[in-house]
Amino acid sequence: MTTDQTPSPEHLELPRAYFAFPGPLRDRLVAAILDGSKTSTTGLLVEYEFEDEPLPVPGTRFAVVDSADRPVAVIEVADVRVVPLAEVDLAHAVDEGEGHTTVAQWRADHEGYWHGANFRAALDDPGFTVDDTTVAVLERFRLVTAL
Repeated sequence: MTTDQTPSPEHLELPRAYFAFPGPLRDRLVAAILDGSKTSTTGLLVEYEFEDEPLPVPGTRFAVVDSADRPVAVIEVADVRVVPLAEVDLAHAVDEGEGHTTVAQWRADHEGYWHGANFRAALDDPGFTVDDTTVAVLERFRLVTAL
């Protein structure tokens, strides 16, 4: 693990991984990545479509950024599954590193985020909601290095 706080040039060229919106939630998620407790994340297919972004591909590396938009870690995608929300399993929910011990807890927490004003504004859809059929992108990753 690197202890130098200045990212090397190759890290600066990596695509960015943003976890939540800047602020306390992002700070907690980044800390969980850095301490190794967060090894999975969930996005919604609608986000990728709205941003015209390709789905993550195993082997791809990303620079994780903090709330100040500074690269703080490099992660590598290990696995990607695209499933309806109803099929999210407990292992994935636990591996998100947010302390969930049931899928119901995980789902309630994530629905609060997805139904929040920031997320709806990011999609330009003030009435956006999810249900069991909403397509989720489940990503597993590994921490390559802390910067």
